[in-house]
Amino acid sequence: MIKIAHLYPHHLNLYGDIGNIITFANRLKWRSIDFCIDEISLGEQVKKYKDYDLIFIGGGQDRQQEEIAADIASRRNELFDLVENNLPVLAVCGGYQLLGKYYQTSEGHEIAGLDILGIITKAPSQQKNSKQDRLIGNVSAKLLLEMQFNTELKTLVGFENHSGRTFIVDQNTKPLAQIIKGFGNNAEDVFEGAYYKNLIGTYVHGSLLPKNPHLADEILYRAIKYSGKNYSLNALDDSFELEAHNFALKL
Repeated sequence: MIKIAHLYPHHLNLYGDIGNIITFANRLKWRSIDFCIDEISLGEQVKKYKDYDLIFIGGGQDRQQEEIAADIASRRNELFDLVENNLPVLAVCGGYQLLGKYYQTSEGHEIAGLDILGIITKAPSQQKNSKQDRLIGNVSAKLLLEMQFNTELKTLVGFENHSGRTFIVDQNTKPLAQIIKGFGNNAEDVFEGAYYKNLIGTYVHGSLLPKNPHLADEILYRAIKYSGKNYSLNALDDSFELEAHNFALKL
């Protein structure tokens, strides 16, 4: 079966991020593909990342991120090695930030990340008096990810709400998408999210995958390929999902 790990579901689950797990489950079930989803919570050391074909990390507020930071850092080397070997990972918002090199607070203090994804994140300065202390609103973007499964749909839609400004600082890490509408990583360089090998990071909530079935299938395709199982992703009737996607493009 395809094995999915949902990391810290009780700490990192903002703005409907659980919908991404539900989408993975439904799209596998509709295709009669055997799967299991395990929740790996704070302090749980029994389950190993190497036992999984796909890992999902959601978003959380600063307090929740701080609570799980030491725990996930203790497993950094295991996760790093698996990512290097093409384990698919989807990380949203706070999870996205945690996988980077560091998060710089508004006071200038640097909090170390896992240094798996070539990004840095900076909080807005306390001296900055702006209505955009948080980057909030609907997002639409052109996908830059090199798609392996479905190459027809090229857009990404969703919702963002974050204060951190993320910048790609490593040439091996690529932007996930180019902003059409919204702020994206930092409201400066028109990029949204980032990817390295099969690791995808994004600020898009709402949740991300129900309105972007092509991205859900892309991640599942990579997970199946990684697993070595002989499953195929037959076409689904995504008319409802695509109606939602196309409506969101107009927001």
